[in-house]
Amino acid sequence: MKRIACLLIISSLFFSLNISGQQKEEKEEKEKKFGIEFSGFVKNDFFWDTRQTVDAREGHFLLWPAAPNLDADGWDINDKSSFNFLSVQSRLTGKISGPDAFGAKTSGVIEGDFFAQSNANINLFRLRHAMIKLNWESTELLTGQYWNPLFVSLCFPGTISFNTGTPLQAFSRNPQIRVTQKIGNNLSIMAAALAQRDYTSRGPDPKDNSKILVSSQFLRNSSIPDMHLQLIFNKSNESGSSLVLGAGVAYKIIVPRLYAVMGTEKYSVDESVGGLTSIMFAKVVTGPVTVKLQARYGENTADVLSPSGFAVVQSDPVTGAQTYTPLKNMSGWGEIHTNGKKFQIGVFGGYLKNLGTAEPMSDATNSVYGLTTSIATLFRIAPRVMVISNKFKLGGELEYTSAAYGSGFDVNYLPSSTTTVANMRLLLSAIYSF
Repeated sequence: MKRIACLLIISSLFFSLNISGQQKEEKEEKEKKFGIEFSGFVKNDFFWDTRQTVDAREGHFLLWPAAPNLDADGWDINDKSSFNFLSVQSRLTGKISGPDAFGAKTSGVIEGDFFAQSNANINLFRLRHAMIKLNWESTELLTGQYWNPLFVSLCFPGTISFNTGTPLQAFSRNPQIRVTQKIGNNLSIMAAALAQRDYTSRGPDPKDNSKILVSSQFLRNSSIPDMHLQLIFNKSNESGSSLVLGAGVAYKIIVPRLYAVMGTEKYSVDESVGGLTSIMFAKVVTGPVTVKLQARYGENTADVLSPSGFAVVQSDPVTGAQTYTPLKNMSGWGEIHTNGKKFQIGVFGGYLKNLGTAEPMSDATNSVYGLTTSIATLFRIAPRVMVISNKFKLGGELEYTSAAYGSGFDVNYLPSSTTTVANMRLLLSAIYSF
């Protein structure tokens, strides 16, 4: 009996030590999985423009050439060159890893740069991305601030300029909930619901309807997120070649006003305007070159930095209630670049056309709200060259952008006469990645 008792005690101790060892190993494994890996780059940009421009952050984020601004003698005030040196695009990214949750692999990203939110606080650190991912075998859930799905992370211009092809390419980061479901090996479908933060819609200022307010309140007051659906085919092989094909659709509703002021009286109004946007895109990667293409139809797309918005169709003379119609446009861009490890050349080009309002306004002088809605057409071509040595890159780019501005409009807000102006930007960049 004593021998049996001793064996039981020894077995119990061994079992206890074994369990304790397994728990310790599991704990250590979990601790190993959690961490954050930092990366990023320091980027110095040196640029010179032949004309005054519509831009952000002291000229760094170039949109298009400024409209003609004639003085008393007929001279264009905006026909004046300028230059700047900036390092505000420099970036720090933290990639977070951790233990599994709910049967899914977890990860996260938090990223910032010194671009800030306006010229008033340029050089200050700002949030770019802050997202969490849960990845199951065939399903991915993303929550947080990330690229707007109209900015396709698998297929976007590789310009040296920070504008990344804007306004021909949508540019926006949004707080969102995004679900991606794989269908087989190469096909996936993505659905997303978005709010707005740094990139927001435009509408009337409640204090003065003649002024334009840039705010997320127009989308928030609709009580419906900006909705997106996208289908993507993505296939690659061991040689490094790949093919990406995709199409997507987005729809958002904004509420321009909650009330109207008529004389000394205030009237509650129930107003909204919808906007449908669709895209198609393709990317082909071979050994020597990469080719990318995208086409976009957009309605009220000022929130993704496109010259767009919406217009008043008609107004009630008693209550001040209004109906609205979105401004439409069509854009397309293409790019080809070499894939060299030490030397790359490429060229980006695109075109945008104003298609007017979805329905005619009752009066061509009705109010229009948006971002530079007077542009009739816009064209850009931007060749570039990049020299690479390990983590250091030197790049040069010539970006030619022309815009045709309308001076008169019909009831569909199509320009009746235009004046074309152009800007040539010479951009030099030094990039040190880490």
